[in-house]
Amino acid sequence: MTARADDRGALALVLHSHMPYVEGFGTWPFGEEWLFEAAATVYLPLLDALRDVPVTLGLTPVLCDQFEALRGPAGERFSAFLREVRAPIHAEDAAGLERTGEPGLAAELRRAAGDYERARARFAELDGDLLGAFAELGAGGRPALWTSSATHAVLPLLATDAGLRLQVEAGVAAHDRRFGGFGGGFWLPECAYAEGLERYLARAGASAFCVDQTDAHGLGALEALEPVATTAGPVALPLDWETVRLVWDDEHGYPTDPVYRDYHGRTIHDLRPWNNGGGPYDHAAALARARAHAREFVERVLARLGAYRSERSRAGLVCCALDAELLGHWWYEGVAWLRFVLEAAEREGLELVTLPDALGRFEAVERALTPSSWGTPKDLSTWEGPRVAELAFAARAAELRAVAALSSAGPGAATSAAAQRAARELLALQASDWAFLMTRELAGDYPLDRIAGHRAGLDSALAALKDSDAVADSVTPAVRDLAPALDLAPVLTA
Repeated sequence: MTARADDRGALALVLHSHMPYVEGFGTWPFGEEWLFEAAATVYLPLLDALRDVPVTLGLTPVLCDQFEALRGPAGERFSAFLREVRAPIHAEDAAGLERTGEPGLAAELRRAAGDYERARARFAELDGDLLGAFAELGAGGRPALWTSSATHAVLPLLATDAGLRLQVEAGVAAHDRRFGGFGGGFWLPECAYAEGLERYLARAGASAFCVDQTDAHGLGALEALEPVATTAGPVALPLDWETVRLVWDDEHGYPTDPVYRDYHGRTIHDLRPWNNGGGPYDHAAALARARAHAREFVERVLARLGAYRSERSRAGLVCCALDAELLGHWWYEGVAWLRFVLEAAEREGLELVTLPDALGRFEAVERALTPSSWGTPKDLSTWEGPRVAELAFAARAAELRAVAALSSAGPGAATSAAAQRAARELLALQASDWAFLMTRELAGDYPLDRIAGHRAGLDSALAALKDSDAVADSVTPAVRDLAPALDLAPVLTA
């Protein structure tokens, strides 16, 4: 299908949903309660907001691993967290504010407590099957579900072909198993692209991926509205940072508005009854501002599409990708803003499309792609710069050791508990999140502790490949619930 002569173009909203593997690894302020907070404030609300909506929803395999774990004991801990932690601390801090003469702040905390009660009720309604709910949500293609690499590794930083294939192919296989098929959409972790990656994606069956080419063409360049053909087959879909930054600029983006809830100002139990302007948070006023920002967002997208059509005499595609956890967690009003965008788009005649639909409608141009990421800056320094260089080298060294050991372990390694454990520890170690958290100084020593633990687990499992008398824990076939049904073929045949 090609665009009509009167086609105004379309907006492709992409929500990238991801979380590092934290289930069972620590508690507040870091660890598995990150998962519980995200499930309560982001993913359960998104289930209702995205029903039969033409957007693209990326679900990383490692996030889905944790959704799957919520069907069991992790789900019981999640429910207890909502009932026994979030409810009483809202009540306690509200009472404290009341006693100190802040009835408005106390009232806001009592209102906000309802978020967690609704999440608890919704989770119970789903019988704890959040993964199944997302599978049902995407069954009709609205939203379209995309996958990613197994644990969100920065693919250009991997040391071997075998390690890269394991990340990519394990991610695709996990998505296929859980959602009844792989539609071909693959999110490059951190949008980190290097020449040749598309060949690995094509081998795994991918047909499309997103890239950030802002530095190559300049902020606001119309090239950002054109899909790009690659010689390997998959189509690259550039992000339009001129649109993305309306939300994601940390100095001027919508979430910084004084009326919105302040993420950083917190009570004794880390609750947030203030707004960005320093006053008491007013939820009704914040929703009104979110509606206004949604109208402005749609107007800006329509202007971008109009400029493209005027200049290029054809329809353009605005691809706006956001981290899902920006909506509801970092930006408390974000899910409401998204709902208002959907309403405003319909009212103003802005068409929304999923990326699979866009592939059949917007002709891809032929153009070289530049190595890049959507980091700050738009290179790989967030994940291999001076602050985290030692980690980057350690991860590569671990990959080289693991691939060498697994590829020489013989055909029996395919079902070996030690080999499975080694591969899972490697995947956990390769996650992009540890370097990101260290670069941004967001989680204290937690990422360092996780890195050390996974390196030790990998070394122990590799030792068990050679020594059948190694300690039993070394041959446990899973790192809790990470990457179930993992196929080791890519590393066994290296």
